[in-house]
Amino acid sequence: MQLPDFRLERHFSTWEFKAEHHLTASDAESMSLPDLLAMASPEQRDSFENMWLGYTETWGAPDLREAIAGTYTSIAPDQVLCFAGASEGIFAANNVILDADSHAVVVTPNYQSHEALPLTICEATGVPLDPDDDWSLDIDRVAAAIQPNTKLVTINFPHNPTGTILAPDRYHALIELCRHHGIYILHDEIFHGLGPTGTAHLPYTADVYERGLSLNVTSKALGLPGLRVGWIASADADVLSRMERMKHYLSICNSGPSERLAIIALENRKQILARNCTIVDNNLPKWDAFFAQFPAMFDWVRPDGSCTGFPRYTGAGDVESFTRSLVEEAGVLLLPSTIYRSDLSPPITDRFRLGFGRRGLDAGLAAMADHLKQS
Repeated sequence: MQLPDFRLERHFSTWEFKAEHHLTASDAESMSLPDLLAMASPEQRDSFENMWLGYTETWGAPDLREAIAGTYTSIAPDQVLCFAGASEGIFAANNVILDADSHAVVVTPNYQSHEALPLTICEATGVPLDPDDDWSLDIDRVAAAIQPNTKLVTINFPHNPTGTILAPDRYHALIELCRHHGIYILHDEIFHGLGPTGTAHLPYTADVYERGLSLNVTSKALGLPGLRVGWIASADADVLSRMERMKHYLSICNSGPSERLAIIALENRKQILARNCTIVDNNLPKWDAFFAQFPAMFDWVRPDGSCTGFPRYTGAGDVESFTRSLVEEAGVLLLPSTIYRSDLSPPITDRFRLGFGRRGLDAGLAAMADHLKQS
């Protein structure tokens, strides 16, 4: 398998820990190990501190799968398969559902692996979200893209990078379309629960569709990427079993200490999400005020959910040179839309991804504003 360079991860490998102001992060504010352990019951703390550091079960620890299942309405623990992060789940799902004779439909723009992996296996068709329709998905375009050999449709809401949440009627229309054709839906739901307080999120795909695969992880909405615990929930036992066998060639099993910590986080999920959504509530008005200072340079629309936005750059030059000068001269890291370029859809050349899920936004916004005023 020949995979292309992962543009976003290469960009981050250069700048994520070098730039002084990381204003494009897609994860919520992380917490320290002592802060997470403070939420643990005495039994959970003892289980973590005195655990045996051997291999764990490939499917994931039974009590971890039980905690994950508790976040759904109709999923049982044996309908959950754990992974070392979300990316491993994306890799496994594509490789067990698709083969050389298959066809996939991919929403664009998207996290690169959702497009790159299908394209290494089979033919794929991109269906771009419409910026003139609040980045929504045209279900008729999905229907037109379906071929007799289409096996998988991949979606992501709240969407990375735009933060859009698909309207419920379109979401259920998509499910009915895929049900009619017997197509699997891989739904990247890693931002589920995160957004401005009161955000209305879609039901998990695994809860409402028998061929739905709900991808999630502790990294984004819970703000705990250091745990590297992800999962796919699905009512399809055969697909789960084949992905479990694929995992034998990948991570084999999750980290035992991470599993103990993930259980603590999941059982305190409401508290952690409320904390992170409050950070979003505090940060969004700061971005509103920033863009109000530079109306000729940006077109800003608040996203529906998650902690990322995708404003248009309307200033001098192109977005690539704009973001490069920001990080090189002011230490402010943003993601230009060229990072999200697709081989399946027209390019988006005038936008950038920003983040608002972490604390400490003020200093970065001040540095960005100073740079713009000077230049």
